[in-house]
Amino acid sequence: MTIYKVFCKNYELRKGELLGALIERRKEFRGITPIESGLKWARLTFGDKVVNKQAIYVVPDELRLKDDVNWSIEKAILTKEEFLEMARGVGRES
Repeated sequence: MTIYKVFCKNYELRKGELLGALIERRKEFRGITPIESGLKWARLTFGDKVVNKQAIYVVPDELRLKDDVNWSIEKAILTKEEFLEMARGVGRES
């Protein structure tokens, strides 16, 4: 399972602002890299929340849990708050 953390460049603060996260379960990316796949999906999903779609970038992270097969995700798109809450919950289990 790949989680894409979606950021928007903030040129004034010189760092990225977390917009949310995207969760992708597929292993085959059909000829494109995981970065390209995540970036295209992020621009479609979070493009209306920023002024410049070109300022969006993604950081992919491979997530492997002990029960990864049985772990069901109801939403594939998480807001910033939902992602941070999920990350806190995963940290407690390990």
